[in-house]
Amino acid sequence: MTAIPLGLPEVPARPIAERRVSRQIHVGPVAVGGGAPVSVQSMTTTRTSDIGATLQQIAELTASGCQIVRVACPTQEDADALATIARKSQIPVIADIHFQPKYVFAAIEAGCAAVRVNPGNIKQFDDQVKQIARAAGDRGTPIRIGVNAGSLDRRLLQKYGKATPEALVESALWEASLFEEHDFRDIKISVKHNDPVVMIEAYRQLAAQCDYPLHLGVTEAGPAFQGTVKSAVAFGALLSQGIGDTIRVSLSAPPAEEVKVGIQILESLNLRQRRLEIVSCPSCGRAQVDVYKLADEVTAGLEGMEVPLRVAVMGCVVNGPGEAREADLGVASGNGKGQIFVKGEVIKTVPESKIVETLIEEAMKIAEQMEQDGAGSGAPAVTVS
Repeated sequence: MTAIPLGLPEVPARPIAERRVSRQIHVGPVAVGGGAPVSVQSMTTTRTSDIGATLQQIAELTASGCQIVRVACPTQEDADALATIARKSQIPVIADIHFQPKYVFAAIEAGCAAVRVNPGNIKQFDDQVKQIARAAGDRGTPIRIGVNAGSLDRRLLQKYGKATPEALVESALWEASLFEEHDFRDIKISVKHNDPVVMIEAYRQLAAQCDYPLHLGVTEAGPAFQGTVKSAVAFGALLSQGIGDTIRVSLSAPPAEEVKVGIQILESLNLRQRRLEIVSCPSCGRAQVDVYKLADEVTAGLEGMEVPLRVAVMGCVVNGPGEAREADLGVASGNGKGQIFVKGEVIKTVPESKIVETLIEEAMKIAEQMEQDGAGSGAPAVTVS
C-alpha cells in the first residue's frame, strides 16, 4: 500500500468565527480592532523607575513574541522613567495608571503608545475626562478603559451588590460615554473578572453594546497551571464567537510565560500561524516506549525553530503509524525501535536510543528545505503519541 504524503495541514481559509465588527485604533504601530490580527500583551514585573531592569524585561518579552507591553506607574519616579522606556522599547508601551490622574497626563506627555486607566480607583477621574481627552487627542494617544472586578466603582457595587457582568459593562460604557461627549473615541475597553464565567458574559454583553475594540483578560487568573486553564477557556469561548482584539494571560509566573500561553491559544484557534506543535498521546498500557521522555526531549531539541513543522512522536502501534503519516515528521515506536516517517513515508527504522537524535536531524533538514522554498515563519509542530 502506497503511503500518501499528507504533510502539515493548511490553516482553513474560513476562520473559526467571523470577527466582531469594531472600530480600529493603533497602539504605536500595532493595529487593534477593525479586523486586525489579535495581538498578545503582557506586563512588566519590575519597578518602572528601574529603567535598566524594565527595558531588559521588555527585551525578553519581545523575544518571546509579545507585541504590546504594559508598565505600572504608581509613583512620580515611575512617571519620570516613562519617556526613556517608551523611546527605547522595541514594542509599544502602555502606561498603567491607578489612583493619581496626574500620571495620565505624564504618560501622554512621555510619548507612551497608550494609557490604561482604571476609573474605579482614580480620584475625581470623571471630572478630568475633558482634559484627558484633549491631551490624548492632541498627541494621538489611545485610552484603554480597564474595568476590574476588584476595583469597581462603589456606586455600581451598591447598585448591583457585587461585580456582576452588568456592573462591569455599565462602568465601562459610562466612562466611554464621558469621553464621547468630548468627541474622543480612540478607546479600547476591558472588563476583567477572576471568574471565567462572569468574564465571558461581561464581554458578550459589552460586545453587543458598543463597537470599541476589546482587550480580553481573566484578572488574577492564578498560578501557571490554573491561570492557563482559566484563560484558555475564557479566551476560547469568546474568540470562537469573534469577540476579542487583543489578549493578556494573567499568570502568577514570569511574564514571558504569559506570552507563550497567549500565542499558543491563538495558534490553537487558527488565529495565528501555528509554530512548534507537539501532538502526543497521553500514554497508556499499550505504549512500549517512554512517551513522556521522548516528547520532552524532542521538544527541547526543536526549541526555537522558526518554520511551521509538525512532528509526531507516537508510542504504540494502534494510532502511531496513522498519526506519524499525517505529520511532516513522525515516529511510530514499539519493540525497542521506531519507524521514522517523513511526509507520510517511512524512510528508516532506528533503535529506540536513536529516535530523538534522528528526529532532530530530519527536522533540521525539513526546516532548511522549507526555508529555501519560502515557507512562512513559525515554529515546528510536533505530534507525540
